[in-house]
Amino acid sequence: MEDQVKDFIHYLIVERNLAHNTIVSYERDLKKYVQYLQQVEQQSSWNNITRFHIMQFLKFLKEKGSSPKTIARHLASVRSFHQFLLREKAVDQDPTVHIETPQLPRTLPNVLSMAEVEALLEAPKQNTPFSIRDKAMLELLYATGIRVSELIQLDVSDVHLTMGFIRCYGKGRKERIVPIGKMATEALKQYMEKGRPKLLSKKRGTTDALFLNHHGERLTRQGCWKILKRLAREANIQKPLTPHTLRHSFATHLLENGADLRAVQEMLGHADISTTQIYTHVTKTRLKDVYKQFHPRA
Repeated sequence: MEDQVKDFIHYLIVERNLAHNTIVSYERDLKKYVQYLQQVEQQSSWNNITRFHIMQFLKFLKEKGSSPKTIARHLASVRSFHQFLLREKAVDQDPTVHIETPQLPRTLPNVLSMAEVEALLEAPKQNTPFSIRDKAMLELLYATGIRVSELIQLDVSDVHLTMGFIRCYGKGRKERIVPIGKMATEALKQYMEKGRPKLLSKKRGTTDALFLNHHGERLTRQGCWKILKRLAREANIQKPLTPHTLRHSFATHLLENGADLRAVQEMLGHADISTTQIYTHVTKTRLKDVYKQFHPRA
């Protein structure tokens, strides 16, 4: 059974060209699925797997304390895998066909106010290579709404300051062009002239990576997360803050100021506009908060 899973993972890497973190997630989910089938259900052939086995697996996850979101993700992994087996003619049927994906409640994303964004962007105050880098990172994240995974994958050649845009690669290595504003352009220019060369000097050899760590190598996701947490403390921001919070704030502030939903969808790299529509709910919620706070009869 493990061999077919390996074939599926190879297919995701070579043909689907999915991101590394997505591949890791599929591997982890399917490893747990195979272990359950072999150890609990005593199954050794994919042809014997039925809807009952999958429903029992989902029940098993629930009993182990998995959240509805985690269970839904496991089901999505299992569904994709069984569809792959059917396409490859490794099995005669897809047992996931009549299993409905549970509807998950949509929680509104956490968003910073304009004042909080300003405080965060002003947090890197020292004129060191690291502060110059941190300033450029924050300005770019807020100016473009790109994911942190897209940020750390940026190469110098992806930045076009004179034209005012960056090229990034989203999920499935899908390329998109995102405009950058005046403030982010200036911060990037400062970094590429004064910050990056000094960080690069710490490394033997060269690298194409735009954002570098203290070793002169490409900054990691974890490194970016630690920098953001430190700067949030320095800016005295009390809200829970992740790199994705700046992405949420970017989209919400654009829509609050009258941006077209389709344009925001394009900049965020969302395949489905329904994903982008969550931000219209955020703006409505914020309008209600403002109304309650300031209207004399609220």
